[in-house]
Amino acid sequence: MTPDFIREALRHVRYPGFSRDIVSFGLVKDITCEPGLTTVQIEVQTNDPQVADQIFRDCHTVLDPLPDIGHAKVVIEVKPAPATATGGGSGSQIGKTSIAGVKRIIAIASGKGGVGKSTVAANLAIALTATGARVGLCDCDLYGPSVAQMFGTTERPLANEKDEIIPLEAYGIQLMSMAFLLDGASPVIVRGPLATRYIQQFLHQVAWTDLDYLILDLPPGTGDIQLTIVQTVSVDGAIIVTTPQEVALIDARKAAAMFGKVNVPILGLIENMSWFECDAGRRYHLFGDGGGVREAAALGVPLFGQIPIDVATREHGDSGSPIALLPASANNVAAAFHQTAAALRSAMAV
Repeated sequence: MTPDFIREALRHVRYPGFSRDIVSFGLVKDITCEPGLTTVQIEVQTNDPQVADQIFRDCHTVLDPLPDIGHAKVVIEVKPAPATATGGGSGSQIGKTSIAGVKRIIAIASGKGGVGKSTVAANLAIALTATGARVGLCDCDLYGPSVAQMFGTTERPLANEKDEIIPLEAYGIQLMSMAFLLDGASPVIVRGPLATRYIQQFLHQVAWTDLDYLILDLPPGTGDIQLTIVQTVSVDGAIIVTTPQEVALIDARKAAAMFGKVNVPILGLIENMSWFECDAGRRYHLFGDGGGVREAAALGVPLFGQIPIDVATREHGDSGSPIALLPASANNVAAAFHQTAAALRSAMAV
């Protein structure tokens, strides 16, 4: 029986209310193995005594049946959890921190790729800025970063005297993306642990300044990057982006379920590519009709907006000037984004 063996066994002990285990959370501080005695020392930050009790019981459930372990002694030191920006229960506070210089953190997510999530995130940031809010946008999709293209900037960020990355700025929005650190078409080839380390650096080692909102453009799916963010940062809420068809809604539900498991509230849905309107004013529902409306009702959350699809949106994104830079009177997609931003601000009362 060795400490490494015990540590691997403890990976089966989940933190109450989370899908992540106590080892990966860094709660296991020391393990000693002596003849007839194995001692595990755990440190937990929580204001809920039931959390420590549950971990204690689960540790014994895993350790006691192990052969040759002798007596398993589990020592848990409980420290009070610091106050954070989220309103979840104390169990949801484990390991979570706020981000310096940021009032509200909003995750923009989708269960699958191809629904225009980054286009929505970029234009929502623009539209929120138009309401007078100070906004930052962090491109958390390391493998397919698109913020640099959408905002028309290829600059390299500098560092301040604290060795923090100074975010780039375009159209009044503070920006951070892996694309700013790469050369042209250079791919990002990193495994999960290094990817999550990059994301933590983007969040905590970037000099975000006086932001009302930091928008996190998450990669599609429910993988390591998404879980690392929502389990370590005090996210105020998530917005799910989907298209109307059932194929996209299936995965949108999975994304919503993930946020539910980590106690991050769903603020609402945005339905993208809702319809195409021809020059004669007729609407064509290319991806189905009303899927986002029905899904928002099923989840019990507001539908913040329905965003039409048009050629101008693609052209503006490719040229580095998001469509929401246009006034609402100039384009129906721009109008939809401005209405969506107004609905979001109203819902968050900021």
